[in-house]
Amino acid sequence: MADLSDAELDRYARQLILKELGGAGQQRLKAARVALVGMGGLGCPAALYLAAAGVGALTLIDDDVVSLDNLQRQILYTVDDIGRPKVEAAAARLAALNPHVALHPVAARLDTDNAPSLLEGHDLILDGSDSFATRLRVNAAAVALGIPLVSGAIGAFDGQVAVFAGHLPQAPCYQCFTGPAIDRPGVSCADQGVLGPTAGIIGAFMAQEALRALTGFGAGQTGQLMIHDGLSGRMRRAACPKDPGCSVCGAACGLSGAAISR
Repeated sequence: MADLSDAELDRYARQLILKELGGAGQQRLKAARVALVGMGGLGCPAALYLAAAGVGALTLIDDDVVSLDNLQRQILYTVDDIGRPKVEAAAARLAALNPHVALHPVAARLDTDNAPSLLEGHDLILDGSDSFATRLRVNAAAVALGIPLVSGAIGAFDGQVAVFAGHLPQAPCYQCFTGPAIDRPGVSCADQGVLGPTAGIIGAFMAQEALRALTGFGAGQTGQLMIHDGLSGRMRRAACPKDPGCSVCGAACGLSGAAISR
């Protein structure tokens, strides 16, 4: 278990006094490696909270550059970052927040071919991408690699977060939730708009579920979908049952290209 320095003991003092977390939990966070897919509206707040909490290593995956219309909700960036690769700007901001976190920016779009190599070796994956096809690829890789997945999505005033562990026999994966991997049009924030704080709310929930999964505090949320209705201000929870016939997690799945591309 990773030892905590005097500076880290001071930095994380408010977490260390939580009996559900304590020194052992903080050490688990320091030893953890988390991959974030998408450094947009969800990835920004999630990364800030994970870095602030002391997760030992963060891999930031995104091929986009910062644009002016990102700044309404992507809170890691400033006007000085416009035109800069998001992962580069994000890594610089997170390093300034917490120098104890190892940051690995990857300026690439996750696809069928690179998903296994980009995600392998991590303890947890956070998917904040805005592409349905990318979410399916991330899920298939997570199942094949045996890595828990925290998935978030937002649109307009609404958002949702779910935790999947499709590599476990009784746990659902993301595709159990969405159904068969048919072609379906993606709907982005550019199409339907999004309220900035909605991204913050869901990104923060994603970070909380990641910290819960990494340290084990509280009740497990695997297979539970949390739904935020920003117009009413209400939150509700729904169960995500496992699909025994799921083409991704319904049977043993190795690191084959077919498994990753479903």
